[in-house]
Amino acid sequence: MLSVKASDGAGPLRNHDFRLLLAGASVSQIGAQVTLVALPLVAVVELEASPLQAGMLTAAETGAFLIVGLPAGAWVDRMRRLPVLVRADVVRAVAMASLPLAAWAEMLTMTQLYAVALVTGLATVFFDIAHQSYLPVLLPREQLVAGNGALETARSSAQVAGPGLGGALVQALGAPFALMADAVGYLLSAFFLRGIRAHEERPEPVVGVSLRAQVGEGLAFVLRHPVLRVIACATAVSNFFTAMLMAVQTVFLVRVLGLPPGVIGLMMSAAAVGGLAGALCAGVLSRAVGQARVIWLSTVVTGPFALLWPLAGRGAAAAWFALATAAVFFGGVVYNVAQVSFRQMLCPPELLGRMNATLRFLVWGTMPLGAVVGGAVAGTAGPRDAVWLCAAGILLVPVPLLLSPLRRMRDLPAPAGTVTP
Repeated sequence: MLSVKASDGAGPLRNHDFRLLLAGASVSQIGAQVTLVALPLVAVVELEASPLQAGMLTAAETGAFLIVGLPAGAWVDRMRRLPVLVRADVVRAVAMASLPLAAWAEMLTMTQLYAVALVTGLATVFFDIAHQSYLPVLLPREQLVAGNGALETARSSAQVAGPGLGGALVQALGAPFALMADAVGYLLSAFFLRGIRAHEERPEPVVGVSLRAQVGEGLAFVLRHPVLRVIACATAVSNFFTAMLMAVQTVFLVRVLGLPPGVIGLMMSAAAVGGLAGALCAGVLSRAVGQARVIWLSTVVTGPFALLWPLAGRGAAAAWFALATAAVFFGGVVYNVAQVSFRQMLCPPELLGRMNATLRFLVWGTMPLGAVVGGAVAGTAGPRDAVWLCAAGILLVPVPLLLSPLRRMRDLPAPAGTVTP
């Protein structure tokens, strides 16, 4: 069983172990945001990758969720979560550090970029599943929304600072050497996580139950629950078209809008202000309009801003791209805080890993497919047409939510309850 500290009425930031978890998330996210700028630039500028190759690189980063997404949850449920987090950080640090070393030796290739993207993606699968499953170990139920909001605030703050830092490092050092910041971030994250003192018992061995049966329990838990099922559907659609955008945005910004690396980094930082605002407002909005209502309302209100992406042009008109991303990120973060907190409240501790893995498989598994489609469309019809397709797809995200019981609910059902209007 997992031990959770009882609430003393204070917020999660009063919790020493949660502060370490938050610090680790903050430094690793800053490094990851540097990579968000630098890694595609290594491919597009340094190695002159085609749009399809850029899409394949994004697919390699997220393809691990299709490869090991489901069994990873069952494996995580058989282990203590903290050691999984530390080991995943170390693996990612070593993999990322290999890129600047190869560049220094003048041996860097697209093959190595694909390999590093896949290895870090595999480690990220285990890290993300264990991370979402570990938060209820540190915080009581009533602090989960605040805890997830703090983690989203850290992630969004990194999205504000990281791309600008990444753009500056790329211009000063070159794209391959800027990636060392990501390796350092992962190592610092592992250092902070090692300082967590919360007791976490090793899960009891499951006798006579196969890995396949355990995976099936996670699938059944998600697919039979009407709210989880519709959340999975909407998020999968969102991630498919977001991955399309991630696959083509560097090509679009460099070759269509003519932006240098430093401006690209600043643009991504400015756009991420929306995500930070969403993290700061998520708790207030959930209380004001209801945790169920805010899930679909956040996507309905902010989704149409995606149509500004393909309307961006050279010069000052490039700002439309940043504005659109800021608005969509705002809605996406509010949506994520509400639905992730509900998942953590709903699920029994022994199923957390498999529930999170099932949802990650269903919603992140669409990302490599979206990345490949985005690269293919950009390579044949052009980057701007690919961005138009991304924007149109984002408009579809609220559809399954509006056709579900969520539309008639203000708040989400209690964990032991049933879904009622």
